[in-house]
Amino acid sequence: MASKQPSKLSGFVYTNNGWKYSAVTRYALFLLLGLVFYFSLSPDLLPKRYDIKENTLSAKEIISPKQILDKKATLKAAEEAAERVDLKYKIIPMRADNLVTSLLDRIDRLNQDDLISQTDKTTIYREEIPRRASDFVLNFVASNRGNGTYSDHLLEEMQSVIKDQAYVIPEETYIKIPRLTSQDIIEMKPVARDIVTRLMNDQIMDAQTARAKVAEQVSISSLSQRTAREVVQELVRLVISSNKFYDEDATKEAKVQARENTPNVFIEQGDVLVAKGQKITPELYTLLDENGLLSNVVNYWPQVGLLLLATMLSAGLMVFIRYSGGTAGFKYNNSQLLMLVLVFVITIISMRLTAILQTDVHSYLGYLAPVAIGAMLITMLLDMTLAYFCSILISILASIILNVQQNSVFDFTFGFFSIVVCYVAIFATHRAGQRSTLLKGGIMVSLFGCVTVFMLTLLAGGEWKDISTLYAVGFAFASGLLTAVLVIGLMPFFEATFGILSALKLVELSNPNHPLLRKLLTETPGTYHHSVMVGNLSEAAAEAIGADGLLCRVGSYYHDIGKTKRPFYFIENQNNMENPHDSIEPKLSKSIIVAHARDGVELQREYKLPKPIRDIAEQHHGTTFLHYFYHKALKLAEEKGVEPDFTEEDFRYPGPKAQSKESAVVGIADSVEAAVRSLRKPTVLQVETMIEKIIKSRLDDHQFDECDLTIKELDIIARTLKETVMGIFHSRIEYPEDVRKPKKEEGAANP
Repeated sequence: MASKQPSKLSGFVYTNNGWKYSAVTRYALFLLLGLVFYFSLSPDLLPKRYDIKENTLSAKEIISPKQILDKKATLKAAEEAAERVDLKYKIIPMRADNLVTSLLDRIDRLNQDDLISQTDKTTIYREEIPRRASDFVLNFVASNRGNGTYSDHLLEEMQSVIKDQAYVIPEETYIKIPRLTSQDIIEMKPVARDIVTRLMNDQIMDAQTARAKVAEQVSISSLSQRTAREVVQELVRLVISSNKFYDEDATKEAKVQARENTPNVFIEQGDVLVAKGQKITPELYTLLDENGLLSNVVNYWPQVGLLLLATMLSAGLMVFIRYSGGTAGFKYNNSQLLMLVLVFVITIISMRLTAILQTDVHSYLGYLAPVAIGAMLITMLLDMTLAYFCSILISILASIILNVQQNSVFDFTFGFFSIVVCYVAIFATHRAGQRSTLLKGGIMVSLFGCVTVFMLTLLAGGEWKDISTLYAVGFAFASGLLTAVLVIGLMPFFEATFGILSALKLVELSNPNHPLLRKLLTETPGTYHHSVMVGNLSEAAAEAIGADGLLCRVGSYYHDIGKTKRPFYFIENQNNMENPHDSIEPKLSKSIIVAHARDGVELQREYKLPKPIRDIAEQHHGTTFLHYFYHKALKLAEEKGVEPDFTEEDFRYPGPKAQSKESAVVGIADSVEAAVRSLRKPTVLQVETMIEKIIKSRLDDHQFDECDLTIKELDIIARTLKETVMGIFHSRIEYPEDVRKPKKEEGAANP
């Protein structure tokens, strides 16, 4: 049996079936689909370019197509962060208690020297005490310079501050110091050290503040002698100095860290880069230039990325269709592929129109898009499996086209919503037999769409009572109804334009109130009953081999409609009347019989029945041989004693042979039903033998050479027809156990 699928050679398809099976046309259609994907996604994925001159006014508003680093704003933010850094200070602990102790020791030694007069001692103290205090600081600076503990800048700052805040002991104190005895100094030392230690434990930036506390500390000390208290008070004030100093290096380092840690400032995707009428400054022009927004900038990488994405989507669909057809190759002809491309175009347009209404604030308007329209149309017009795969592609397109997020290419929420409603649409309509089923499917899409949107909103942290949530759920519900309305409106267009015979159309044609079926019933009731029985048989057989059972049933209803032209020349309509073929020539009988196929096609064309139905009527007999009238003609020629002026070819149906599985199955079922009806009391063995004989006869006669039936499928058809015939004619068929046994066996069984 030859397949009607085009043969393949070296990757190219050679066919005489026209453009519908042309390999060039097929790949051109997939290329066209890739271009549809490319141009439909380019507004969302490709940056716009503008023809702008520097120091001119912008004629249009320019929106940022992506997240852009704002260098000027980032630099400004870094400087502001550095300005906010507090000045850094360092605590430098000097042992001022040691200084006051050394001063008191020097006073004790000098006062005990009787060779020096008090006047000279006063002079020495006036010069030596301030110098010792100054040397103490200088020695500390010198010992710490270069050892890494304190920076040179910090030591210089410390030295400068201490010098500026140096305390000057009053003149009368120098006069009183020589009067101190050793006992006085012994009492003064612990008091002075304690006061200095206590005050220097605090952080001191202004020494005068700490010195103001000295008088109070001395007054509560254990010193009772007035001179001793006064001298201690002045010496402590002298040695107390600042211990907290401004650290220039640390402050600079902190500012550097603040600048480095300042986050970059970005112009977010969707923000206005240039307002309409705004002057294009050199800085702004540079910003546009650096980000490829000027027409003089050549950057093909975004186009390459989009081209790869469009190619992946189109090629993925092509590979799926190619291998889902099994060894037969592509499952659909080019007319069906063109229709598939058109379905994608309609789906994309519906999403694009919805995207126009969307804004960042009202993103929920995207749920109004009838994204399930493509899945529902593909299910009804082509195949449920293909619809499942195409739903994945549609959800990818929806996640891009309906995306309002500024920092991502895909929006998961719209993608997930799309895949859910598409799958629900397929499940709800894949067995649709009436137009009302589409409306029910739309309601199912609405309900599941609402649940999906509600779930996604809650997962995103939204509140169910928010007005935006209610709007989103409402638009999702409206989307399902809109999908059903559009599908109902588009189905007749696709059926008429592409000659698609959908399940809905078939169910409408099977209505007994159709004018042709009413004509068949009223004018040829026997043929009508025969057609109904053939429909039952052919539907079961077709479904068993994976063919279109509904097409077989409806095609069977109309396959003998041509008999209404001459109803009484067909035996099923000859009730209680003579057979008119008994009184006419066999050639004329043959002409009348074979004409019913051609008459049926003309009648169906007049009533505008779809081509697949007409093909069944035209092909169900193929080029089979009319044995009865041929042998009758031979017998008449023999009786007349003349040589036959005809051949077997003159007593064959004109054809064509069955071009599809459905036509072949209806032809087999037609012969089987007629043969079973001719048997008065058929047995199971007779039915099996008869079905096998009919199929073998047609096979030997090469009636299946032009359709793609296999031997295995013919075996399945035979088995299914046997089971169906036994079910339909149950009361007429004698089963082996119902046939009376011979008396010998009865006696053996009942001794």
